[in-house]
Amino acid sequence: MRGSLFAFFGGAFITLQGVANARISQDIGTWQAAMITQFTGFITALMILLFVRDGEWQQFKQVKPLYLIGGAFGAVIVFSNVTAIHQIGVTYTISALLIAQLCLTFVIDINGWFGVVKQKMRLPQFVGIGMMIAGVMILRF
Repeated sequence: MRGSLFAFFGGAFITLQGVANARISQDIGTWQAAMITQFTGFITALMILLFVRDGEWQQFKQVKPLYLIGGAFGAVIVFSNVTAIHQIGVTYTISALLIAQLCLTFVIDINGWFGVVKQKMRLPQFVGIGMMIAGVMILRF
């Protein structure tokens, strides 16, 4: 239950962030909005980390260098979402984002990339994605 709540709030905040960034980008530019988002996200995460004090700082050395660039993806995410929101609107952007996430996670799960346990995908999972895509197409018209 707790995991579902975190997922729900994460999804809600992705949408709120996209809308806020789209508005910010109208005033100062898309890459500037991405920079502000990344910076305020860093400050917020640092404050929470200092308050919660979980994890081990010494463990940073054990993280594979490839995974350290994960935060840089955030700049591309913000730019892509802001640009999409300006061009196709919030609803269609978030719908397409969710479908893209699901499709890529299917590929990751099926192949066991990034150290995740391989998952077997069956017909119901593929039907579910197909229904989401059909739903987005219906929304679009």
